[in-house]
Amino acid sequence: MKKDIKKGGNPMKNILITGFEPFGGEKINPSYEALKLLPETIATAKIHILCLPVVFGKNGALLEQSIDELDPDIIICVGQAGGRSGLTFEKIAINCQNASVPDNDGNQPHDEPVIEQGPAAYFATLPLSQMIAACKKAGFKAEFSYHAGTYVCNDTMYRLLHLLASGASKARGGFIHVPFVPEQVHDKKTSSQSLEETAKCLECAIKAAIEATN
Repeated sequence: MKKDIKKGGNPMKNILITGFEPFGGEKINPSYEALKLLPETIATAKIHILCLPVVFGKNGALLEQSIDELDPDIIICVGQAGGRSGLTFEKIAINCQNASVPDNDGNQPHDEPVIEQGPAAYFATLPLSQMIAACKKAGFKAEFSYHAGTYVCNDTMYRLLHLLASGASKARGGFIHVPFVPEQVHDKKTSSQSLEETAKCLECAIKAAIEATN
């Protein structure tokens, strides 16, 4: 994909940021709804959003297709993590699928690898420390996480990092979990955060990632 030229003559970065469709009986998924509130450009980059299916395998195929089409510089996958009170930046993805509930196509793998013969784990290649620091400085809740689970979020992160490790793209990539929105927890005793605040924190993190990779 030919990149747009920003004022000054340098090409604009392309940022691919993905969320997910609703799953598990939920009517919305804040991981994608928050992306709709992001501006079209952040700093020196053009923002491209994508909704991934909550389906093992299909998620990675659509993600790979979008990477081929966009040639992004940075890829950030976003998922919902109920019970968390702020954004959590995933450090590691493991080569394991273990679903406590079926995905949206009815698949429910148990202790299966994401990629046969793949490494046990991959580390995110995003500048996580700078992203978290920027979010905290702006007054948002943001922390490291060292376990992205064994459901479709971890599956997506592992597939992304496996693709990047193969040399298919020179992008830097990783995964961020976001909390429920208030309407999802009105009858539950769990943390939540407005879509607007989640979107603003994501924007802050994206800007920090762009600045750290310039």
